[in-house]
Amino acid sequence: MPTVDVYNMQGETVGQMELADSVFDIQVNEHVMHLAVVRHLAALRRGTHSTKTRSEVRGGGRKPWRQKGTGRARAGSRVSPIWRGGGITFGPRPRSYQLNMPKKVRRLALRSALSTKAQNGELLVLDKLAVDTPKTKTMVAMLKALGVEKALIVTDKVDENVFLSARNIPGVTVLDTNSANVYEVLKHKSLILTKDAVAKFEEVLA
Repeated sequence: MPTVDVYNMQGETVGQMELADSVFDIQVNEHVMHLAVVRHLAALRRGTHSTKTRSEVRGGGRKPWRQKGTGRARAGSRVSPIWRGGGITFGPRPRSYQLNMPKKVRRLALRSALSTKAQNGELLVLDKLAVDTPKTKTMVAMLKALGVEKALIVTDKVDENVFLSARNIPGVTVLDTNSANVYEVLKHKSLILTKDAVAKFEEVLA
């Protein structure tokens, strides 16, 4: 079992904690992590792009000129896809970019991401993260004490004060364990977990 130091908000070491091998020390599967990141980014796309087909373009009901005798190429409608201003053939239409991934694979991807951070020494564990009132200064001081600039902070449950305190700090994101995903874990240089968040991950992912 990997052992990590536990810090308080002042950056002082207050103890040590053993992490579960099945969550924080597995053989990293980069392919599965890649699939999870692609799935996450695809889900962010709105997919509202749309072009008009020949049946949706206004006009085109009358034949532009007679079939024979003009010397021009025959034409049946001015909204033909080969005409300028006509309909679009096989253009983008509204669609969902969401990709399916089995729950078992999603969990493997998250375990791989957490293990990557732990194995690279980029995982920090906090004894407790409590902010009485939303203050950016408090969060900045904590990150400075921990020697961290850009980080993903994960708590066991949604904490509005912690979220608001970190909202204006560039490169810092706060999520709860239910919202944590592979993309955010890998995107940030450091991963900061509370002890309760570690316990929640081990309960759900082990």
